[in-house]
Amino acid sequence: MEIRIDSLLAGARRAEGAVVIVDVFRAFTTAAVALARGAAKIVMVAEPPDALALRDKGLGELCVGEVEGKRPAGFDFGNSPYEMTTAPLAGKTIIQSTRAGTTGVAAAAGASPIYAGSFVVAKATAEAIRQDAAPLVTIVAMGWNARARADEDELCAMYLRNLLEGREPDADALHKLALAGGEVAKFYDPAQPHFHPQDCEIALDINRYDFAIRISRQDDMLVARRHA
Repeated sequence: MEIRIDSLLAGARRAEGAVVIVDVFRAFTTAAVALARGAAKIVMVAEPPDALALRDKGLGELCVGEVEGKRPAGFDFGNSPYEMTTAPLAGKTIIQSTRAGTTGVAAAAGASPIYAGSFVVAKATAEAIRQDAAPLVTIVAMGWNARARADEDELCAMYLRNLLEGREPDADALHKLALAGGEVAKFYDPAQPHFHPQDCEIALDINRYDFAIRISRQDDMLVARRHA
């Protein structure tokens, strides 16, 4: 198995083989919580107007996402794992749009299959890829707004590579290292209430869930579901 690590939107466009698009803070932690709480599926789109249009067409019930970290006008929820813990999600189709994670998924035209990666589903994602027996894997750390590298995404990408290569780094040490990253402070900044402290706590709960998030193309849409 050849494993490549790349970053940002350009990396997503270059990605080949089985591709993991990594967005720890917060898109694919939010997606994992939503699916764990009973959402039927998540339709992933790059742009907020596309999400609203799909909801208007009846192709989903709830719009979830962010622009510059904040809930876009007309959306039901922000891009928040914590908000997903109390949202009414059972059996519903979520439409998610974020400036990094879902944008990266939309850009990964050379991927087959695509996984949504984060710390909370890391081990399950690695196991799913091993079961695929993919000869080539590209792991893309999306960073902040897909234009600036972020420590937590780069660390998650390296963690996934280690798991795929048969090594298992110490999760407590990884958690401490991620907490030292530059994006953590905003979750504890009263001037930025859209970043909940609980979002950070959930996002760094390594291997919280026992499923991967696999994304397939269906009827010209990118649809994410739990993949055991």
